[in-house]
Amino acid sequence: MSGAGGTPDDRSAIGAGHLLPILGVAFAISVRVYRESVRVDDDLPDWTSAPCTLPTAEQPLRVAEFDDLFRDCVVAVDRADATSVWLTLDGGDELAARVLELTARETECCSFFTFNLVPASDGQRLLVQVPPAQVAVLDALTTRAQRLAP
Repeated sequence: MSGAGGTPDDRSAIGAGHLLPILGVAFAISVRVYRESVRVDDDLPDWTSAPCTLPTAEQPLRVAEFDDLFRDCVVAVDRADATSVWLTLDGGDELAARVLELTARETECCSFFTFNLVPASDGQRLLVQVPPAQVAVLDALTTRAQRLAP
């Protein structure tokens, strides 16, 4: 691999580590981060489920949107019963619009969810309900909300 005098032989350097410097090619990998919260939280339960019709590649982004909501706005999580949970959210009309838009998109792909947003004296209250067959999904969503809420 070395030419005369111990210098690299340009003709024999074929590995990627050798080829690019020989060709004079410089490159850099640039990754743009648009949302800090798009990440995998291995210690949090995954609440996406088999009946979900959202493309698999988009599911982490949707979970991240809910995670942002839980982190930014949820002040209380109250499990009403096995199929229902109340989320108390801190915010007014702008928050209501955000929640309505997010939950509308969620019911498009996971039609088993029922969301009901009602104004409250301390912000907004979001009732999340599922049928008995989807209790495990609600359990996971509730756990994420509890762990991520401030």
